[in-house]
Amino acid sequence: MRARASGGVFARSAAVPPWGLRLPGAIQLAVHAVVQGGAWLWVDGMGSPVELRPGDLALVRGGPDHFIAHQPGAPCVLHEDFRSLPEADETGSLDRVSVFLCGAYRFTGDIGQGLVDALPPVLSLPASIDDPIHAVVALLSREMLHQQPGRQTVLDRLLDVLVVFGLRAGLGRSPNPPAWFRAAADPRLAPTLHAIHAEPERTWTVDELAKLAHMSRATFARTFQQVLGQTPMKYLTDWRMTLARDLLLTSDATLEQIASHVGYGSVYAFTTAFHRHHGQPPRRWQLAASAAAGASAHR
Repeated sequence: MRARASGGVFARSAAVPPWGLRLPGAIQLAVHAVVQGGAWLWVDGMGSPVELRPGDLALVRGGPDHFIAHQPGAPCVLHEDFRSLPEADETGSLDRVSVFLCGAYRFTGDIGQGLVDALPPVLSLPASIDDPIHAVVALLSREMLHQQPGRQTVLDRLLDVLVVFGLRAGLGRSPNPPAWFRAAADPRLAPTLHAIHAEPERTWTVDELAKLAHMSRATFARTFQQVLGQTPMKYLTDWRMTLARDLLLTSDATLEQIASHVGYGSVYAFTTAFHRHHGQPPRRWQLAASAAAGASAHR
């Protein structure tokens, strides 16, 4: 997963009933974990409430507002008002105190958005599903209790790891995971996908990719088409264009640098391929996409 995140924030809260927190649907990916006690999570007008117990993790993708509280349907306040309330003493009334973590995670570029879009609106991962997830939750919780040098860097990296574990577990449980996710678990195709993702600038041929898969050219091309629904060269081009879009949106790279990074020998060749793929040249696409992102962020 080569998605990049920016602006991830995390909060640790302790509360005794009655309590409730409302989180806006503008959050691209919300992350919730219970450390002690319990909580209920639900999405505005969608599905049944989900109970979270210690060690459980839930991912909520952007959309309608969602809620986390001591019981389903409890009155909920916005984060700013919730943080201004007195925090419970975690050492007292252990049978009533709920300690939970809430994170807001934003990806840059459309690689990350593609991962989020593949998830259900609410993904609940019980503590028994994946032990590494809950080890990270425990580390996050402990780190947030102490002001140590480098604390924010540690929290950022732990949140990155937690989200990757959550996404991986979620995609693995999905009845309709992205085709590339299924292919990445296929021992025949995994080496070729890794090579394409790691070296998009290389002038790959079907013969070279077939050798990595230890197949004949014909067998490899047929298998790739069956699993991913497109030819190897089409997949390579789509991946290059995905990387190019991310670079246009998230970096100050020149067109020359982007062209070189995604495997085109000249700006002209890159611009021609990008225009063919998107219907407009790179810089015009960049201006339109940046404007659209800015308008969405201010809603």
